[in-house]
Amino acid sequence: MRPFPRRIPRRLPRHDPRQLPRRLVRLYAGLLLYGASAALLLRAGLGLDPWDVFHQGVSEHTAISIGMVSIITGALVLLLWIPLRERPGLGTVSNVVLVGLSMDATLALVPTPGGLAARIPLMLFAVLLNGLATGLYISAAFGSGPRDGLMIGLSRRTGRSIRLVRTSIELVVLLTGILLGGTAGVGTVVYALAIGPLAQYFLRVLTIPDASAGMDFEVRRQRGILRPWSRRMDRDREPSSMDAG
Repeated sequence: MRPFPRRIPRRLPRHDPRQLPRRLVRLYAGLLLYGASAALLLRAGLGLDPWDVFHQGVSEHTAISIGMVSIITGALVLLLWIPLRERPGLGTVSNVVLVGLSMDATLALVPTPGGLAARIPLMLFAVLLNGLATGLYISAAFGSGPRDGLMIGLSRRTGRSIRLVRTSIELVVLLTGILLGGTAGVGTVVYALAIGPLAQYFLRVLTIPDASAGMDFEVRRQRGILRPWSRRMDRDREPSSMDAG
């Protein structure tokens, strides 16, 4: 895992109003595709990302769909922003609702594949699609997802690195999900290894000029902050697996 930047800006740069329609399309396309990719990873049955392992585990013990569990979890995590003094953006609120709805809708449309010959390609496609969705959502720069906002807030409050806080949160979430019956497996490992490089690649391709990537990208003049296409990004940038989560 590559190191995260230690300094986290509180204020996002201003954007060119002419880019607003383009950013909105990317935001909502990214969120819908993120939910769809999560559903496809679930249908592959080879392991989910840490938060969806947790969502699935909770769903197994309730009469609530996994998408609705994701929505409820996102809303509860968002409440934790209050004592941390984090400010949600349009993308944050939209994330809470749309990812879960998209996930449930995709699960209703896509049947479970039969053998490994179908499940493995589906898993790989789901991870690739998730990377694209992450790139779309972050490049729109409407604020971090509720889970990443929690990570950022805790990092500020504790003085610990983002990498340490993120790893600690996701390990707790993953272990809790496994204990509840969520599916962790080779898909979980593939996702963990691939999502950073994939999201970074799509961010390079999709980043809108003068737009910030919500969590790590800032205006060029600020010291110590990453910016699109910089050499420091190549060395330090790795988007969280829940940047759209």
